[in-house]
Amino acid sequence: MIKKGFDNQRYLEKQTQAILDRMEKFHGKLYLECGGKLLYDYHASRVLPGFDPNVKIEVFKKLKDKIDVIICIYAGDIERKKIRGDFGITYDVDTLKMIDDFSEYGLRVKAVVITRYEEQPSATQFKQLLERRGISVYTHKKTKGYPTDIDLIVSKDGYGANSYIETEREIVIVTGPGPGSGKLATCLSQLYHDYKKGLESGYAKFETFPIWDLPLNHLTNAAYEAATADLGDINRVDHFHLEAYGETAINYNRDLDAFPLLKRIIEKIIGQESFYKSPTDMGVNRIAQGIIDDSICQEASKQEIIRRYYRTSCEYVMGFGTQEAVDKEILLMEDYKIKKSDRLVVSAADEKRKEGIEKGKGYNGIVSSAAIQLSSSQIITSLNSPLLHSASALILNAIKSLAGIPDNIDLIPKTIIESIKNMKQELLGNKRVSLDVDEVLIALAVSAATNPSAEAGMKHLSQLRGADAHLSHIPSNGDEAGLRKLGINVTSSPKYASKQLFNI
Repeated sequence: MIKKGFDNQRYLEKQTQAILDRMEKFHGKLYLECGGKLLYDYHASRVLPGFDPNVKIEVFKKLKDKIDVIICIYAGDIERKKIRGDFGITYDVDTLKMIDDFSEYGLRVKAVVITRYEEQPSATQFKQLLERRGISVYTHKKTKGYPTDIDLIVSKDGYGANSYIETEREIVIVTGPGPGSGKLATCLSQLYHDYKKGLESGYAKFETFPIWDLPLNHLTNAAYEAATADLGDINRVDHFHLEAYGETAINYNRDLDAFPLLKRIIEKIIGQESFYKSPTDMGVNRIAQGIIDDSICQEASKQEIIRRYYRTSCEYVMGFGTQEAVDKEILLMEDYKIKKSDRLVVSAADEKRKEGIEKGKGYNGIVSSAAIQLSSSQIITSLNSPLLHSASALILNAIKSLAGIPDNIDLIPKTIIESIKNMKQELLGNKRVSLDVDEVLIALAVSAATNPSAEAGMKHLSQLRGADAHLSHIPSNGDEAGLRKLGINVTSSPKYASKQLFNI
């Protein structure tokens, strides 16, 4: 069993009360900008073991009778088909998923706002799709005068040029599928319109990381830097907060840099001095109060930093990451004296590959390996073969171990694997015909109908969720999708299994 370092119920109670307390400070609506992920926050669940990836949405579920939701998406992200890494889906598809997910929790999505809209073809098509499915869609252009001309920003030609989004309830959640989605501009635009209507609304920010009331050098805050290496985020002491209250609080460079401008804009809108004296003041974050074992969270965060190093390195090799981001990950590891070998599955996978090379294993001259650490701390390894990818073999080896099934018993008959292999080769014309994880999971389910061992093994698949794994190579699409569905925290060495450019 995975050791718990976080108490969801404690966090749920504290965060809910904090939002209600903030709402009471205003006489209109509370526009609550939500940074990070409200749903499926797997980063938080990795660095805070025990954290429910959906506990933040449970906070809003408790307040659902007081909440409307606005989802923002940047038109440029739609146009360039930006991907949400943990699901492998584009931001526009993630927006559709968010609407469905919010609905399942009883939360109303009042509108989708396409921000910085300049009639980009893909953004226009997405707008039409939503409208034809009955979703209210607004488009906001880039704010005139931003960021230097406050008088123009806070005017009928600035925020006033944006259509007002009608909402009924006291708390308006403003969220989006990723950073830079235009959430803040949407909040401030709504605030501008409300004050023109005589409604004294307010703004606050719901963002989990960095955790403001943990030390600057806490590994959980360092893991946030590792997770945002591509954005260049750097954790800093909030000097505004320190000066105003004599209290140390942690924030990050973008919020600290933006605060003076944001404070001036809010004060221009409301026509008086804001009671916010620091960016930390603006936040509503009680995540630290859910931590019940700091040492467990620090160790998990250390593992996350290594994981991010591997992910960033792979993104660079795949052509959509930067050397600067990789260098940032390396510096973080050096600063905190973290080694790649601290992730035990890395060494295990490397050793297994060396063993495979020495024994002439693998297929077609390619030897790839994989390793997974079970909750018992046992490490299981595998190699590729003419029938299975190393990741596929790893899943079968792991559930065999969990179910106590001997190695010599096949969970999937070779006849079924050969049949699938022949179909891929002869009918579909694939060159790489060994089975990936996605295909093995389907074959396992078919086999379970007649094979008691396969049925017994399948029952243990859920025990792999949250396990750490490492591959000696960048996974194929089918391996990546299957491992993601199983909830395995996988890393891979930043190299391809073969020299073929078409890697599926």
